[in-house]
Amino acid sequence: MDIKRYMDAVGREARAASRSMARADTAAKNRALEAIAAAVLREADRLLEANALDVAGARSRDLEPALIDRLTLSEKGVAGMSEGLLQIASLPDPVGEISDMKFRPSGIQVGRMRVPLGVIGIIYEARPNVTADAAGLCLKSGNAAILRGGSEALHCNQAIAALVHEGLRLAGLPETAVQVISTTDRAAVGELVTMKDYVDVIVPRGGKGLIERISQEATIPVIKHLHGVCHVYIDDDADLDKALKIAVNAKTQRYGTCNTMETLLVASGVAERILPRLCAIYADKGVELRGDAAARQMVQGMKEATEDDWGTEYLAPILSIRVVRDLDEAMDHIDAYGSRHTDAIVTEDYSRARRFLREVDSSSVMVNASTRFADGFEYGLGAEIGISTDKIHARGPVGLEGLTSQKYIVLGDGQIRT
Repeated sequence: MDIKRYMDAVGREARAASRSMARADTAAKNRALEAIAAAVLREADRLLEANALDVAGARSRDLEPALIDRLTLSEKGVAGMSEGLLQIASLPDPVGEISDMKFRPSGIQVGRMRVPLGVIGIIYEARPNVTADAAGLCLKSGNAAILRGGSEALHCNQAIAALVHEGLRLAGLPETAVQVISTTDRAAVGELVTMKDYVDVIVPRGGKGLIERISQEATIPVIKHLHGVCHVYIDDDADLDKALKIAVNAKTQRYGTCNTMETLLVASGVAERILPRLCAIYADKGVELRGDAAARQMVQGMKEATEDDWGTEYLAPILSIRVVRDLDEAMDHIDAYGSRHTDAIVTEDYSRARRFLREVDSSSVMVNASTRFADGFEYGLGAEIGISTDKIHARGPVGLEGLTSQKYIVLGDGQIRT
């Protein structure tokens, strides 16, 4: 295959489709989403069979357990894909929304209209559900999408793509509005991130290595986060039963996700009461613990945490633990070692909670809740195209609004500037 010629054709088709999508009405977009959701449920067995082929291939290649975990699709996962598409269909259509209309002294009205970005290139690893989520979000926000999934998920991604095309076709929308790259050649990625004439924004989803590569090579704006070093801080004014549940869930509900807690910070005033209880639960669940001197003194058998541990995204059953003096020391630690992804405080002190919300500079900051909630579906966005830790355009889980922009509109009645 001539990769350059193939990608150029994909780009041209996506650009043409983006014009059709920008003018598509809400009813047509919702019909497509509902048809795709129904097809996903109808073909659940087929999707699981395709996924089983991918998982078997990943295991035969001795891929990392965290990647295999993200790759694996369950019946619940298939149902979740369908539910996410229906939730996107139920959300208000942001395209064409006009806001901030104001009369100027000249008599003109000036406001802003929300419009699609155009063509969005999404490069991702492992997770087959991203194919459905990304297609649905781009479709509803009036964009065309070029999706390049990882080679390890090729069978399942292609099966989902066929259902997406079926839904677009039934709704009278161009099938080329969502294209899934059929080649596993890495050169396709290099082409995609430099196709300035066709692609408006790139969204990478995957490991730090992938995202760093995309960020370095792309000549197109990138919406990204590099890694998720997420913290939970248990304050000395925390409800300890509440803290126990949150800290266990934040680490053990799922290990291979970017919103999983990687470092637990505990105020010294409550550490002796909460750490032994917590660490017993972690031990039962097979979590390896690495702590500072104070934590190791309270929990026997804990390994010593190194300087590198504090900034590591494990994506595995490994947890770093540090005992801190107070809220200020916890926030200093997060500022020094965090990745600006998701951080949480457990406290019953309203003033400390407000300080944490205001001063911790992350894309999601939480009070008395598990970091695992940092997710587009859980935030009511229907799904997410990815999570951004950048501060320009989009931040946090990127849903429909993050896939649009605003342009100024002016309404006049013959006014001229003098």
